[in-house]
Amino acid sequence: MSRSAAERRVLHLLHGRETRVFVGELHAHILRLHLHLSTLLLSHFVSVCASLGRTSYAARLFLHSPDPDLLLFNSVLKAHSLSPSSSHLSLPLFSLLRRRSLLPDRLTFAPLLKSCSNLRHLLAGRAVHAATILAGFHSHAPVSIATLDLYSACDHLQDARKMFDEMPHRDTVVWNMMINAFCKRGDLSSGYCLFREMRDRNAVTWNSMISGFAKAGKDEDAMELFREMWACGVELDDATLVTVLPVCARLGALHVGRLIHEYAHRKALLKNAVNVANSLIDMYCKCGDLASASQVFDEMPRRTVVSWNTMINGLAFNGHGEDGLALFERMTGSGFRPNAGTFLGVLGCCTHAGMAERGRELFWSMSAEYGIEPEIEHYGCMVDLLGRCGLVREAHELIKTMPMSPSRATWGALLSSCRNYGDVDMAVVAAKELIEVEPWNSGNYVLLSNLYAEAGRWEDAEKVRLAMKEKNVQKAPGQSLIGMK
Repeated sequence: MSRSAAERRVLHLLHGRETRVFVGELHAHILRLHLHLSTLLLSHFVSVCASLGRTSYAARLFLHSPDPDLLLFNSVLKAHSLSPSSSHLSLPLFSLLRRRSLLPDRLTFAPLLKSCSNLRHLLAGRAVHAATILAGFHSHAPVSIATLDLYSACDHLQDARKMFDEMPHRDTVVWNMMINAFCKRGDLSSGYCLFREMRDRNAVTWNSMISGFAKAGKDEDAMELFREMWACGVELDDATLVTVLPVCARLGALHVGRLIHEYAHRKALLKNAVNVANSLIDMYCKCGDLASASQVFDEMPRRTVVSWNTMINGLAFNGHGEDGLALFERMTGSGFRPNAGTFLGVLGCCTHAGMAERGRELFWSMSAEYGIEPEIEHYGCMVDLLGRCGLVREAHELIKTMPMSPSRATWGALLSSCRNYGDVDMAVVAAKELIEVEPWNSGNYVLLSNLYAEAGRWEDAEKVRLAMKEKNVQKAPGQSLIGMK
């Protein structure tokens, strides 16, 4: 077999379906045939390795090449740009390319800029941008898009907008990048202006704008834009639905959520996109429709831990603690391993069901059985559970064992329970700790002062008033220091 025929044969094998399994064998085959000197073949091999996520293997191929040319350099640069974990190797590689007196071409710069973008390395990115201008490749579409992406990723939107305005041809991808950059930055006004200027919007365009409004807490605007998107006949994808369903939940727009459910069913999205089903379950639970949430959950062909967590949390949210605990048993019995989020849900179920003993068992099982160290939210759930069951002293003892500093929510939960059960002494302890956590919050001082006043401890109440004065803490309008002038 001639050398060229052997190369063609190996190239065919490289792009075959079984390449992922036989990468090592193919490499050995190349070495046996002495084809490792072919930079064309190595370039293809590097590209294939990169597409399979084998970036380290691609780098080794390059290192063992005795005389890499520009084609091979470009292939390895692209491989590193596709892997954020190895993007830092692109800049030294570019320096090596220049030391070898190779002239970079337009295929060199786009992946190099992408690596700078992955690293959020603005200084290096500016230097590469300058090099593209000197080389005359700055107006090449992939290079200009990569430059725009760099400045957007580094949060330099003024430079990104300048690049955008100077681009002679702006396709939908470019418009979407710029709109998305403004929305991520929170500059909804600029993003919305571009959105209205854009002629050929696709689902990505609408999703970016709707998501921007939703993340900024502008749910009404997000919903209005979604209605417009639907009226325009734009094909909704799973990203659209996952963005809009939480908006429906926050607005209580159950009727819109039901329409989305019908659409997802028609388009078979519930079978193919687990995240859509999870979002539907969450929406129904937050709107109080547990029957529909359970139906979606039960009909899911494939569930993830998030699916179970969402349903368990939904049951807890609606006060169905015992049902949530039963679902947890179903989950573990089905072979799913609970995570930290699962335990937040089941502890919430125990709280609503008033099951202190079961809550203790679950809390201690986190680390003992599942190797999950409780976080501050788990401690907060346990304090709330014990407190609601009247075990305020045990709740306080638990707080003292916490490996992290208790939060305002932790002490607030204890204080609320103490007041409900009339334990003034422990309530005073919790109120004092709240002041330690938030010494600037006048409400904490008012709480403590009022607790003293309710117990007839007027001298202590007066001391609180003096402490506020000494620390220059101003009482907010509407707050009352009982019995004090």
